[in-house]
Amino acid sequence: MSHPIAFDNSYAALPPAFFARVAPTPVMRPRLIRLNRPLAEALGLDAEALDSPAGAAFLSGASVPEGADPIALAYAGHQFGQFVPQLGDGRAVLLGEVVDGEGRRFDIQLKGSGPTPFSRRGDGRAALGPVLREYLVSEAMAALGIPTTRALAAVETGESVLRETELPGAVLTRVAASHIRIGTFQFFAARGDEDGLRRLVDYAIARHDPAAAEAPEPALAFFEGVMRRQVRLVAQWMSVGFVHGVMNTDNMSISGETIDYGPCAFLDAYDPAAVFSSIDRNGRYAFANQPGIAHWNLVRLAESLLPLIASDREAAVERANAALSVFPALMGDAYVDGLRRKIGLGAPWEDGDAALAQDLLDRMEANGADQTLTFRRLCEAETGGNDAVRILFRDPAAFDDWAVRWRERLARDGMDPAERRAAMRRTNPAVIPRNHRVEAAIEAAVGHADFGPFEALNARLSRPYDDQPGEGEPPPIAIEPYRTFCGT
Repeated sequence: MSHPIAFDNSYAALPPAFFARVAPTPVMRPRLIRLNRPLAEALGLDAEALDSPAGAAFLSGASVPEGADPIALAYAGHQFGQFVPQLGDGRAVLLGEVVDGEGRRFDIQLKGSGPTPFSRRGDGRAALGPVLREYLVSEAMAALGIPTTRALAAVETGESVLRETELPGAVLTRVAASHIRIGTFQFFAARGDEDGLRRLVDYAIARHDPAAAEAPEPALAFFEGVMRRQVRLVAQWMSVGFVHGVMNTDNMSISGETIDYGPCAFLDAYDPAAVFSSIDRNGRYAFANQPGIAHWNLVRLAESLLPLIASDREAAVERANAALSVFPALMGDAYVDGLRRKIGLGAPWEDGDAALAQDLLDRMEANGADQTLTFRRLCEAETGGNDAVRILFRDPAAFDDWAVRWRERLARDGMDPAERRAAMRRTNPAVIPRNHRVEAAIEAAVGHADFGPFEALNARLSRPYDDQPGEGEPPPIAIEPYRTFCGT
């Protein structure tokens, strides 16, 4: 095979404690399901070489291309609040990194490529369903403008994996600004390896926060950068009704990208208590809890960084707490800013804006109103009347009452109605990865080897702000609550 990827392996040049060297396990009959050609081209990769049988072999781990230096990353993490001192990539191999035309560095990782030293008795493989889910949802998030890992390719392996039943196997090629997680810092902190921790912070600063290297306290400046990125990310999740489902510290990337799409889902009816993950039995990662969990995770990162913030522990704690003290205001402002834009408000803010937006959410919750449709139809309501929105509410008068105060606020805002409508349509998507559509696409592929619904849904999700046939009505009422499952 020609050289479709020019690898540059900076993480693999770090000390051995950071990873385990391991090659992906070859598979029997790799077949390319989908290559993300636009992403490949944006990264400067040879899409023609990748879109071939030899490319499928590389993208499945059946062969390792020249220049790759395959490793499984080490990290720890709090899983549902319980600390595990060693986790690591149990079913993923980082082949290496690429640098695009703008000088940005990205990881190229195979997910589902076989066991590693961190597999903990797992088979290291991935089933087709979770691979298709991550492809669809991560690419949908990218189209929505939300920072995320990307899906470069999905490949069938020609082998089965055993979960509750035998399922077809697959490998996802994932692209990320990096795979460094909060849990990576916890890994070194838990071992008291201050040299390793310092090396990790220096590497992360150079890769993600070069300006922090010039700050008086680089580790603290780095932490503040991570915090700002997490705030922006979670506020964007909340804006579109996304529920990550498993915000463990090993699933939170310091780059500010959404990572790991196992038990994720999207709200249909607005419900702050929504939990979709089958393993989140106590609602730790419910929709409305996500900002608070982000703060909890950042506290864990701050704890890990204490030795580098100051040599005196008491002084380090004081500085870390001072940095963390701004989180509620940052998160609140980012969340409210998103809500203000969703209901069509420009600058300047008024004191009652947050309460006005929250009152709409409360009425949506009480009346079972669909999250996506309510805000999308609201784009037309200023000039088109209440009818299209109010019918989404069990008690339409609940919306009518709110709309009176909303229009009064819009009148004070002074924005041209046509400009407001256009701005709202750029903020409120018409198309999201509806849970029933994702499941239907997966079922067709896994149960019937029919990838047509997957391709069609992927195409729809690539244009989330365009009106599309079949997206203008609420989804069918489910007989049972929707549940998602980890792919392991």
